[in-house]
Amino acid sequence: MELPSFRRHRRLRANAGIRGLIRETELQPSHLIYPLFIEAGLAGRKPIPAMPGQDRLGLDALAEEARVLKGLEIPAVLLFGLPESKDERGSQAWARDGVVQEATRRLKDADPELIVIGDVCLCEYTSHGHCGLLGPDGSVDNDASLPLLAETAISLAEAGCDIIAPSDMMDGRVAAIRIALDSIGRTETPILSYAAKFASAFYGPFREAADSAPAFGDRRGYQMDPANARMAVDEALTDIGEGADMVMVKPALPYLDVLRQVRDAVDVPLAAYNVSGEYSMLMAAAERGWIDGPRAIDEALTGIRRAGADMIITYHAKQWVEARR
Repeated sequence: MELPSFRRHRRLRANAGIRGLIRETELQPSHLIYPLFIEAGLAGRKPIPAMPGQDRLGLDALAEEARVLKGLEIPAVLLFGLPESKDERGSQAWARDGVVQEATRRLKDADPELIVIGDVCLCEYTSHGHCGLLGPDGSVDNDASLPLLAETAISLAEAGCDIIAPSDMMDGRVAAIRIALDSIGRTETPILSYAAKFASAFYGPFREAADSAPAFGDRRGYQMDPANARMAVDEALTDIGEGADMVMVKPALPYLDVLRQVRDAVDVPLAAYNVSGEYSMLMAAAERGWIDGPRAIDEALTGIRRAGADMIITYHAKQWVEARR
């Protein structure tokens, strides 16, 4: 019997070898960045209840962490600090002996090839929990915050951070940081800007992990409205114009359309932050047996890559690598 002529797509799905041969989207450990929470005064590790499988780390735990990451071929970490004390200006953010500065030195001593990315924001260091200085009316003073963010970037670069990543969402902060870094001869230090950082409900577990929840109000006055995609493209282009070498979309999974639009609009490397709430949802469902955890993680990260991310910041990094071995 002669069959009509039609495409048989199943021919290309017949076995794992063929599927791998024609796979369009590649996901490798080299695409992953692993976030770390470093707590001053902590010995060893302390589990984060809202993020199963994640810990706060003391400085004494960093050498072993670097060894594990090297064994998994995860090339980069993004550091967040929990200082011993906070004040209204967030002065521990730029302290030469600050927790992230010291963590950077220890990680570099343990593995000089590990790429250390320093997050630049004041929220973890201010007594009020906002990302910049407060004005008399209690709102965040954008322009007064810029010198402190620039000073933080200098401190992190001098401590050994390979990449500076401003996440504060103050207007003009990329330009301020670029000028500051260049002024001390750090012209080769790249900036990865949190360009499209949305005011998201998916940050909840992070705020527990980093002790960074605002003491009052919220951050919708400076983080982006989740409804706006065109503005995200404009934010990315603005930051590139100010000197950003790479840009980011955060969160990732609820914003894959934004990620694709930014990818189509810019030529610089693009990161996506697979944030704490995305992580915790998958982990909670997997723990209850509602989903196949390793497959769901792989599917989620592949989807982020497929949407256009060159790099993925994800708490799943170690899990994903371990599951594929």
